Amino acid sequence: MAILNIVKTGDDILKKRSRPVEKIDERVLTLLDDMKDTLAKAQGAGLAAVQVGILKRVVIIDVGDGPIELINPEIISTKGNREVYEGCLSFPDVWVVKNRPVKVTGKALDRNGNEIYFKDMEGLMAQAFCHETDHLDGKVMLDDIVRYVEEGELE
Repeated sequence: MAILNIVKTGDDILKKRSRPVEKIDERVLTLLDDMKDTLAKAQGAGLAAVQVGILKRVVIIDVGDGPIELINPEIISTKGNREVYEGCLSFPDVWVVKNRPVKVTGKALDRNGNEIYFKDMEGLMAQAFCHETDHLDGKVMLDDIVRYVEEGELE
C-alpha cells in the first residue's frame, strides 16, 4: 500500500468527469487500499480518485466510523437544504459555506461488486457523499459556494 499525492488547487484534472469502473480488478482494489491509506494520513473525511490523479469513479469516505469504499457512487435522491462549512484536501486552508441536502439516499458498489444502498444519510456522511460525487463529476468545492469562511470564523 502507498500514500498517493493529492492533486491541489489549479490542476485541470479536478474539473474532468471521471469514468465509471467497468471491471473491479486488482488495479481498482489496489487503488482503494492506497486511497484509504492516503485519506487516513491526510485526516480528511473523503477522497475521490480524481484527487489522486485517476479519472475513475472511486471514493473513500471516513466520517469517524471507519473507511467506506464506494465504486461508481450515485445520488438517488435528496431532501431539504442546509448551509454547511466545507473544506477539501485539494484546497488546503480554504473553507467555504455551501448549500447541501439535509438527507441523501445513494448507492454504490463495494469492492466485491455488490450493490450497497445508503438510505437517508444525514450530517457529515451526507455532506461527504455529495462532496465526493461532485468531484467525480468535475465539480470542486469552490463551485456554487454561498461564501468563503472568514479568518477566525471556525475557531
